[in-house]
Amino acid sequence: MFEYLEIEIDERTGVNRIHLDRAERRNALSGALVAEMKEALALAEADARVRVIGIGGRGPDFCAGADLAEVQASVEEGVMASLREAEALGELFTLLRKLSKPVVAIVHGRALAGGCGLATACDLVLAAESARFGYPEVRLGFVPAMVTAILRRNLGEKRAFELMSLGDTIDAAEASRLGLVNRIYADAEFDAESAAFLAKLAGRSASALALTKKLLYGTEGQSFEAAVATGARVNALARMTDDCQAGIRRFLKGERA
Repeated sequence: MFEYLEIEIDERTGVNRIHLDRAERRNALSGALVAEMKEALALAEADARVRVIGIGGRGPDFCAGADLAEVQASVEEGVMASLREAEALGELFTLLRKLSKPVVAIVHGRALAGGCGLATACDLVLAAESARFGYPEVRLGFVPAMVTAILRRNLGEKRAFELMSLGDTIDAAEASRLGLVNRIYADAEFDAESAAFLAKLAGRSASALALTKKLLYGTEGQSFEAAVATGARVNALARMTDDCQAGIRRFLKGERA
């Protein structure tokens, strides 16, 4: 069905794994791959079997960023072609936040430029100990423009500016310290540990996860009072869900969650 992706769905756990499959190009984000990613994510969102989405890469790297051959071709076509290409990537990043289901980046090897942006745009990031992250665009006279909105929200202005303006590559430990990575696992245990994490997350209430994600991103930009009011509305909605009512009944019976 897909030329540049490999899809796995574990119906037992509800985990949908999406693997970038352009290993010969370090999984560079071509226009075709980006389009397939958007389609695969839409299918996962609509699939009742899927509770959690994991994004990883085949080969030695997670993703090297934009396909520079396509970038050069768009430059030769003119500014509108470049704009269309950039907007397509922006739509992918936006979609990751709009999905109701949690999306987890599973990063090994290098996640650079737009590839680092793809990881950062996910809700959670798991990294192998040897993974490397960075935004080296400035070294090419380019700007990491597509990730600015994400980085500023994740790191704050000062840290984001340093990472973007120096173009340095950082290790997983530093990425975790900055707030780009949630969990780091030893390389030898990365596949097993990341699979266990995805299964654990998929075991949580789907309705609670969806409402949590919507609340977390939906309150961005709101005043404190407005965010608290939004939280109250979500609290009330959550109480009405089947999952919450079943959970309360189990708790009152003394059963473990």
